[in-house]
Amino acid sequence: MKADVGPQPGASGARASQREATRNRVLNAARELFDTSGYQGTTIREIARHAGVSVGSVFTTFASKGEILSQVMQDRLEPLYAELDRVVPHLRGSTADRLRSMFAIHFAFEAPRARLFLAHIAAAYDWTLPPTARPYGHTPRLQDVIRDCLAKGVEAGDVDPAADPQEIIDLLMAAYAWTWRLAITRAADARAMTEAMDRQIGLICEGFRPR
Repeated sequence: MKADVGPQPGASGARASQREATRNRVLNAARELFDTSGYQGTTIREIARHAGVSVGSVFTTFASKGEILSQVMQDRLEPLYAELDRVVPHLRGSTADRLRSMFAIHFAFEAPRARLFLAHIAAAYDWTLPPTARPYGHTPRLQDVIRDCLAKGVEAGDVDPAADPQEIIDLLMAAYAWTWRLAITRAADARAMTEAMDRQIGLICEGFRPR
């Protein structure tokens, strides 16, 4: 009688390692394709082919193209927010000045791979995204940084305490996303986009200063 052979030692670990390797290959392939072909121009089939895996393997790991992009951006943005965590507590000046510094850091970080960030923005307008996807505007970290800045502005007296913080955040994030059009229409670099955003921040801040 043949002995019953159970799971071999290390089998589950090998499968987990293989899944992680597939995941990393998919993310690396997607990062390159989003940066060269954009969000709409990239398909799951192309990601699978570029990664050297089957389409089924992609869907076993991620629920949608939007979820893949969200993970690509989350992994990429960790160093940015680590830098903000380090720098923001030391920023001085008015609320407008501190907001300008924060967004300047964002522009400098994203400009080298502008098309990848534009793909991140484009995904925000894909109404078919599942709840697990986190395109631009659905990630809390930037909003949290702005909210903390506004709260300090209230304490300092240059932000009207009656102003709605979420409305201000929405305006600033919309201005930031819209400014990125300059990277396409005018081949603007980080400095040019920062200068444009600085002017918009001035206008927005004028609206919420105490009267």
